[in-house]
Amino acid sequence: MVNKASRPTDPLIGHDAWNIQLDENGRLKHFLTVEGLSTELLVSILDTAESFANINAQSVKKVPLLRGKTIANLFFEASTRTRNTFELAAKRLSADVLNVNINASATSKGETLMDTLQNLQAMQCDMFVVRHNASGAAHYIANRVAPGISVINAGDGSHAHPTQAMLDMFTIRRNKGADFGRLRVAIIGDVLHSRVARSQIHALNILNTGNVRVIAPKTLVPAGIEDMGVELFHDMEAGLRDADVVIALRLQKERMQGALLPSEQEYYRMYGLTRERLRLAKPEAIVLHPGPINRGVEIESCVADGPQSVILEQVTNGISIRMAVMSMALGRDPGTVQSEKP
Repeated sequence: MVNKASRPTDPLIGHDAWNIQLDENGRLKHFLTVEGLSTELLVSILDTAESFANINAQSVKKVPLLRGKTIANLFFEASTRTRNTFELAAKRLSADVLNVNINASATSKGETLMDTLQNLQAMQCDMFVVRHNASGAAHYIANRVAPGISVINAGDGSHAHPTQAMLDMFTIRRNKGADFGRLRVAIIGDVLHSRVARSQIHALNILNTGNVRVIAPKTLVPAGIEDMGVELFHDMEAGLRDADVVIALRLQKERMQGALLPSEQEYYRMYGLTRERLRLAKPEAIVLHPGPINRGVEIESCVADGPQSVILEQVTNGISIRMAVMSMALGRDPGTVQSEKP
């Protein structure tokens, strides 16, 4: 169960962020944010993903856990990795998948979001996977769907991206072990606009990470960032020193208003993750990036493609994490289910 002391009121949502995510037994019903969830629940998600990682390594990558269930992907924003790994995860769980093309749907003719949802509910969907440019959109939907429907947040505005954070935690755990308490993790870049960074910070702190650092120019740091339990650096070299995990963020240019940076070239000069700068981290440090990568802006190509990079591993791990979250939210235990025979 969630510790009462850890239950926050999210200022972007306007109500307790934890309260609709869990059922009366403390099990996952929706997955909207990692904020306010317990260490035990996050570890359970990681452990469940580990069982699916083994299935994903087999020749037949499919289990019948969600056979007969229908999952609708509602992506109001463009996506490559997130949408495709959600679809692949659902199909590997044997669910039926409905990909709603928002641009070609009735919403383009003026249909409201609620009318769209009610029509999909009438089609007997069991889960909505939602990406939206408005912060709080997934919470709005979860508060209004029928009781038997689960909602997974695939990214809402600048607010949260919980499955991305969890696949990052999974990647870190698989490379660095389960003891997050001994790790120094540095997050670099546009934290102000990054829903990924926000969710990463919450997840790292819930998992009791030893030292969580944010490295960014002053114009790309949200107010009160240090109240989130991070150590703030504006100097790249100081922030990277002795880091075990380095996470480079994408510049969210589509969300920026006004001149927050002199230029991309100046940003790369000051905050680009280069091979030379990476040497300040520990020799065995790993490098993550949520993608898409802007090479020569956030990260040097030889680092993104280098031996310390686990960026493509993150994509692979996204399938296991999304299988875990979907199966847990729909109340299915993967422990007794074997993969399907060829």
